[in-house]
Amino acid sequence: MTGDLFAALRVPSVERIDDGAIWLRAFADEQVAVLVQAIDQVTAQAPFRQMQTPGGYTMSVAMSNCGELGWVTDRRGYRYQRDDPLSQRPWPAMPDVFVKLAVAAANAAGFDNFMPDACLINRYVPGARMSLHQDKNEGDMTQPIVSVSLGLPATFLFGGNERADKPVRMRLESGDVVVWGGPSRLRFHGVDTLAEGVHELTGQCRYNLTFRKAG
Repeated sequence: MTGDLFAALRVPSVERIDDGAIWLRAFADEQVAVLVQAIDQVTAQAPFRQMQTPGGYTMSVAMSNCGELGWVTDRRGYRYQRDDPLSQRPWPAMPDVFVKLAVAAANAAGFDNFMPDACLINRYVPGARMSLHQDKNEGDMTQPIVSVSLGLPATFLFGGNERADKPVRMRLESGDVVVWGGPSRLRFHGVDTLAEGVHELTGQCRYNLTFRKAG
């Protein structure tokens, strides 16, 4: 079992992945429990759902959003919108603990003045994966992406500027944060198939919070 029982044993560290890409190990370890509680509060209002790609593929990762804007995909394409398509109401407000963590992580990675207006919440269960892709629907490409891992460990794939470039494989533990921007802002990235496991706070799943400046 992996979990926060062992969080105190981890020593926070900073690793440069590439120009503009930083791995903050154990950065959010002390906040995992409160972050998971906040996820539960958000998804009580905007439940997880498995969205469909423009090509008709149902994603293996379940998603929700909070903040002024939410990322969605369907037959019409990938986009951000202010209302949850399921409820036709605005997405839940971004919890303060989310905002403070995202800003602190961006600052630690060298990106000042980051203020996210969108947080995509992904839920992975064993067998789920995210294929290599670019985050390019955002309106402000000068701002970084801040990605927080919670729950089961996962293998993050950080590729190059072309889909065919071989990605770096990074085992992310609960509490790890990856930030990328600047020259690395449009790097391809994804998550390898999640392995079986149980986490004391999230059970048989992994959550990923991805903060963006979308508007």
